[in-house]
Amino acid sequence: MNFPILFASALIPMVIGAIWYNPKVLGNAWMKASGVTEEQVQSGNMVLIFGLAFLFSFFLAFALYGLSIHQTGIGQLFGTAPAGSDEQLLLNDIMEKYADRHRTFGHGALHGGIGSILFALPLIGILALFERRSWRYVMLHFGYWFIAMTLMGGVICQFA
Repeated sequence: MNFPILFASALIPMVIGAIWYNPKVLGNAWMKASGVTEEQVQSGNMVLIFGLAFLFSFFLAFALYGLSIHQTGIGQLFGTAPAGSDEQLLLNDIMEKYADRHRTFGHGALHGGIGSILFALPLIGILALFERRSWRYVMLHFGYWFIAMTLMGGVICQFA
């Protein structure tokens, strides 16, 4: 597992968010859909907010690692086998032949995008339903996560 790449990919939502939620892009639409004011956005402990946002983004990068790199599943299946066992020899053989299979930006981006549809959209949608938020609110946040997770999956799969 390449932790520097996971840390770097955890910055992607921060960069995309700085653009996406900028008032000149979709920030004003987000504030209106969320019912927050400019003053509320500027208030709060920004070090804590951005620090936790980065930590949560790292958790997401860690999850995307398993979703976008198929070799992790094989490692989980056989990785605890004793040295020299048939399982360990099989793992070594598989990894020798297929360690770089499907390890492209495009493949990871596909899994990141699918992951956003299967995880981010339902989570945002469920919260929005109970908070009585609009579908515009859901789509504003989902669009952000679709782009961020697609890019994160691509970077992780290509470089991790």
